[in-house]
Order: sequence, then structure tokens, then C-alpha cells
Amino acid sequence: MKVIFLEDVPRVARVGQTKVVADGYARNFLFPRKLAVLADSQAAAAVDARLQKKVKLRELEDAAMTELANKISGLQITLKAKVGENDKLYGSITAADIADALSKAAGREIDKRKIELPEPIKQAGAHDVVISLAHEISAVIKVNVISEEAVEEKPEKKAAKPEAKKETAGVKPEKAAKKEKKQKSPEEEKPAEAVKEEEPPREKKAKKAKAEAVEPPVSEEKKEKKPRAKAKKAAAVEETKES
Repeated sequence: MKVIFLEDVPRVARVGQTKVVADGYARNFLFPRKLAVLADSQAAAAVDARLQKKVKLRELEDAAMTELANKISGLQITLKAKVGENDKLYGSITAADIADALSKAAGREIDKRKIELPEPIKQAGAHDVVISLAHEISAVIKVNVISEEAVEEKPEKKAAKPEAKKETAGVKPEKAAKKEKKQKSPEEEKPAEAVKEEEPPREKKAKKAKAEAVEPPVSEEKKEKKPRAKAKKAAAVEETKES
């Protein structure tokens, strides 16, 4: 039986195509689902305008699917699962899991029905999976299944030294050293013993005046009388001895 396809039928025909199919297939599957009509019927003429519109939309969609196929072809996605002995999974990786991860990687929603996966993946390792985007448009991606316990080691962050000064944070070593030199005064650079505080002139004068007031200066006359008194005393002692 010769029919005109009103919709895409995977692996059979595309919208607008005319093909000969089995009578039972047409009556039991295509006609009830309105996927095709008889090629020589009056319905074919009635749907011709609608078919032309569908064909144009299909061409635009095919161009978009071709671009997407080129984008994801050879793409690698990684899925984690619980792995037991001999790399066998406790559960399985389904078409829905792959579609979800692929949608995130491609930045576009991809239907799980486009994932050609005869049976769920039950073995860890790399698997090639075919993505059927449209009629005769497909891409192959690589699905890497790894254990959930495989965690990448992250480098430890070095702790900041407690003695680091806040002022020099974010400043280059050379600039920080120059800054410290500028902040130091000339007195700080000298040794502690060499630095002596000089008294102001007013304090010197006050101390000198105080010392003079406590110990008045001895006159020259008094200085001369003292040796004379000692000499007289010695002479008086000798006279008493002779007598």
C-alpha cells in the first residue's frame, strides 16, 4: 500500500515522504494514529498545504539538531555510582541519568528517549553511547562511570602567619620593607646605649642654683684661717709636753 507520511516515524519515513508499506501496518498502526494517509486519496490533496509547512519546520529543526550533534559529538561526561567487586555497580546507570548529565553539559534539554541505550549500564568504566537527535542525525558521546568513593585530593591552603602585620598585607615585600624604613625614626636606628636624653637648659640652670644654695661657696679668708688654726694647736701641744 502506498501512503504519504504526515509525521516522522523513526526508522521508517519522514514527514511528507511517500512510501509503500504493508497493508496491515498501514491499517493497524499508521492510519489509526494519523501518521499517514493513502497516497491516491482525496485526503492527500487536503493535507498537502499542511505537509509543506511541516516540511519547512522540519528543515529548520534538522539544522538545529545538526549543530547540536556537532557540539556534543565526542563529549565526555562522568557519572558516579556505588561500585562493588569486579567494578560491578550496585545499581545501574539509566538513559534518564545520561540525559540529565548531558543536558547540563550541552546547556540544552535533551530527551531521555533520544539516548540509545539497549540496557542500563551496570559496569564501571568508559562506555560509548549513541544520541539519536533526529532522523539520520546522531552523535556519539563517552560516559565514564566511576566510584562514588573516588574523590580528588584538593591542595591544602597555607595558613597565614600570625606575625604578619596588617599594614603590609597585600603589599609586595620590597614595598613593605621600604615602608618600614620610612616609619622608623633616626633615634630608633641608633643603639639603645648611644641614645641619651639631653636636659633642657632651664632644668640645668635650676639644678645648678639649687646646689649653690645648699653648699655656699667657701671664702678665701676662711680657707687661709684653717691652716693657721691647725698650726697654733700643734704648737700648744708641744709646749705642754716640754713643761
